[in-house]
Amino acid sequence: MNSPTQLFIDGSYRNSASGKKTTLINPATEEPFCEAAAADLSDVNGAIESAQRAWESGWRDLAPGKRTEILFNVTRVLRENVEQIAQLETRQIGKPIADARDEAVLGARVFEYYAGAVTKFGGQTLPVARGGFDFTLRQPMGVVACIVPWNFPFPIACWKAAPALAAGNCVVLKPASLSPLTALLLGELAHKAGLPPGVLQVIPGSGATLGEALITHPLIRKVSLTGSTEVGRRVMELASRDFKRVSLELGGKSPNIIFADSDWQKAADSSPMSVFANTGQDCCARSRLFIERPIFDGFMERFIAATKKLVLGDPTRAETQLGPLVSAAQRKTVEEYLADARARGSQFACGGGRPHAKGFYLEPTILTGVGKADRCWAEEIFGPVVCTTPFDDEDQMIRDVNASSYGLSGSLWTNDLRRALRVARRVESGVLSINSHSSVHVEAPFGGYKQSGLGRDLGMAAMEGYTEVKNVYVEG
Repeated sequence: MNSPTQLFIDGSYRNSASGKKTTLINPATEEPFCEAAAADLSDVNGAIESAQRAWESGWRDLAPGKRTEILFNVTRVLRENVEQIAQLETRQIGKPIADARDEAVLGARVFEYYAGAVTKFGGQTLPVARGGFDFTLRQPMGVVACIVPWNFPFPIACWKAAPALAAGNCVVLKPASLSPLTALLLGELAHKAGLPPGVLQVIPGSGATLGEALITHPLIRKVSLTGSTEVGRRVMELASRDFKRVSLELGGKSPNIIFADSDWQKAADSSPMSVFANTGQDCCARSRLFIERPIFDGFMERFIAATKKLVLGDPTRAETQLGPLVSAAQRKTVEEYLADARARGSQFACGGGRPHAKGFYLEPTILTGVGKADRCWAEEIFGPVVCTTPFDDEDQMIRDVNASSYGLSGSLWTNDLRRALRVARRVESGVLSINSHSSVHVEAPFGGYKQSGLGRDLGMAAMEGYTEVKNVYVEG
């Protein structure tokens, strides 16, 4: 299978100016499979300047109907290439092929949504006290930088690029150095679908070097990042120098709350994939499990049994549910957390070991008896680990849920509607699902409270975040 391994600038692939490359390792085999070009500072500057020219020469002024037509064409081309996208994703990050196919389709759906949104997005007319005519314009910002992570490389690239393009901006997309291939393919396919040269640039390379160059470049008007809270803090610091707009979707330590009046058997059967999907490499992972005490033992028995049935193995096989972690370094980090849990006396209800001699695999792990001050309870592990605890009192449970510095997502299971609404209002998170583990809906805003970030991806909120509001008053 051919892989896109060069930079994508001005509508075509090209080598980096320095000739530097990054060796990509297949996480399932631990074997290198290609070398991808790594951009340097001159490539960053060239990509941004080219994007600025594309914006000024026509993209910002393109008729909404034409922009809609192009983005619908991108949707069609992405759907025609779902299998190629999925195969690349599985190879570069070890994602199970069934999940990779679903995420490729999700990326196409995102472009479809924003293609339709172009002609339904605008300003307002406002009655003002002094009379006259007052109205607002939603105007594109210019060139925006979109920085995406390695855990969901293709769909997150789409849900950052699509609304930015729909709003009339040009995009410089920086994928993670571990997972550049599907972002590069997105650039190629979008260009083939009719996106003008320079409107979507893709420059893989070192996160620290390229990220800082993007954020501080004077032509970049906004930075949209999905990444760690530590990186988000650095982005805010750099962006503050010239007041760049930012949106940040960062870490999470999401709760899964199970009340005794719920269909807790269904919750127990479904909860393993709420935390272990993508091998736990998900900021929405429900990694803190709160179970009302009367059902704690029964729930845990069923939850452990369901976890042990998960199919962990070769990500190219259709039946595989869990693949490897993305790298040896990521597995080492997770194992350090598990070693700390052992040292502090936590009990391992299941998992914690390496199931295969080859590949960066780690068993899904359920911990009990974890202290609220322990690292495994308080910090984002980004691996297949869940901490469990019983609770007796709703108010105290909510205090424990909200004690986290994060507030991204979560689940709440109850059949009491009043309780559902009461608890949902009090839980500090940007997304909450009731009797479900769903976090992402193309049509709805996605983002977090507290150190889980600011701003929102997806829904019409994302388009708003890629525009400036201009108020215009005409004297009557």
